[in-house]
Amino acid sequence: MNPKGKTALITGGAIRVGKAITLGLARAGANVAINYNHDAEQAAQTAKEAEGMGVTALTLQANIADWEQVQRMFSQVHEKIGTVDILVNNASVWKQTPFPTDSIEDWHTVTGVVINGAFYVSNLAAKDMLEKKQGVIINIVDISVWEAWPKFAAHVIGKSALMAMTRQFALDLAPYVRVNAVCPGPVLPPHDYSPEKIKRTAAKTLLDRWGIPEDISKAVNFLIESDYINAESITVDGGQRYGHRKLEPG
Repeated sequence: MNPKGKTALITGGAIRVGKAITLGLARAGANVAINYNHDAEQAAQTAKEAEGMGVTALTLQANIADWEQVQRMFSQVHEKIGTVDILVNNASVWKQTPFPTDSIEDWHTVTGVVINGAFYVSNLAAKDMLEKKQGVIINIVDISVWEAWPKFAAHVIGKSALMAMTRQFALDLAPYVRVNAVCPGPVLPPHDYSPEKIKRTAAKTLLDRWGIPEDISKAVNFLIESDYINAESITVDGGQRYGHRKLEPG
């Protein structure tokens, strides 16, 4: 699919990697619907930058873990810029969830967005796409799909579910809607990373460096434009999945 003139909805599209994805799609000529939960000011700034590329940009406040809010968000999109052609399920919550736990609140917070939210948004986007017999969904996962992370049970399980949705939705929506995933590696440090941890993470990649958010944006656009790739994933991690093998086998 050529993104030019199409309408793209990006969840969590106002900040960090989501912002890079939004601006990458705007640069390719897509009108962008920018979903955010809290940061209205940052969403407005991202929309302003997108509009500077000559496209329409719409900001949409919604907690995608809430089905009613998702329904209202789609009503706004339909009213203001039309039906959705491209969906990027990028929104997530970065929160530790040790297991076992005495409280399930954080579990529901994380999985509510990554699993339920992605399902809710995809469900309505798929209806738009099937009506036109054309559409693309891109899910943003990470390498926790292939490996467990200590103290991040909800995140790991949520991203693994999102990868399963990639395959399932591609099957259920065939042949009109393609569904693929992009798996970022270290491209933007979390706010709590120390300089030492940033350096240590870079050393875990085969390229001995961090990437940049635009690396993810390029992969998203590639999958949107590649009409014969479906139910697949692209890992953009500088070889981080295999970096621990740099020193020794076994």
